[in-house]
Amino acid sequence: MKSLLSSKPVLWFLFLFNLGVAVAAGFGLGINLTSHDFHLDGAQQLMTSAGMGAVALGAGAALFQRRATRHASATTASAITASE
Repeated sequence: MKSLLSSKPVLWFLFLFNLGVAVAAGFGLGINLTSHDFHLDGAQQLMTSAGMGAVALGAGAALFQRRATRHASATTASAITASE
């Protein structure tokens, strides 16, 4: 399960989907969101937006960390090759 959740496509999905829901719920603050008998109001919208935003930030941080780690290892590898 850990390898599935840390795969790049899953992280991108988590980042984009949760960011979209967080933005949609955030822009709906002050407006009662109703869709197919699903109703969010006030504090529920705020907590939904905050929770989904936190998941999106976590996935985005994992994507950034993977990129930084890969970039650092590539830089180290090129420095070792250059010194030889």
